Amino acid sequence: MSTLTIRNIEPVIKDKLRMAAAAHGRSMEEEVRSILRTVLNQTTVTKGVGSRVHARFAALGDMDLILPDRADTPRAASLTEGETP
Repeated sequence: MSTLTIRNIEPVIKDKLRMAAAAHGRSMEEEVRSILRTVLNQTTVTKGVGSRVHARFAALGDMDLILPDRADTPRAASLTEGETP
């Protein structure tokens, strides 16, 4: 087993840790070990932003969007202030 020392923990965090440990009937040290085990043993799947947006709005269902025809010729963006193409 290894030893790990953590310094400069905010008093609010320490109090929350103490309360959680008491609620679970264990020492603060064992509570920290339990928290670390739980967090680090979770399998995290990293998804791209597109997948996260899709998942967020998937519950809304399919929407048939009517897209206008692209008849206009694309034009370059104006990079000069006040100038319109």
